[in-house]
Amino acid sequence: MKLTKEEKDILKSVENDEWETIPHFKREAKLYQEAARATLRKDKRVNIRMTERDLVHFQKKAMEEGLPYQTLISSILHKYISGRMKEKVS
Repeated sequence: MKLTKEEKDILKSVENDEWETIPHFKREAKLYQEAARATLRKDKRVNIRMTERDLVHFQKKAMEEGLPYQTLISSILHKYISGRMKEKVS
């Protein structure tokens, strides 16, 4: 398996015992697992209309990222409504 420089640095750090368990690890891990499950759960279907040009741009970007374009669109919408993505003001 090929690792990036950053991944190699992390692996070396772990192997050198430079990491410590955070306080209340089990509770924290459970919270993050629940958040991940909720994020990945797909319980509603939505149909939207967009220009073919926009769709092609989504598909190209998704291909670059290595994921389905529907997942990319869903991720962008989720980031926007959760406040992690803001409209750029020119």
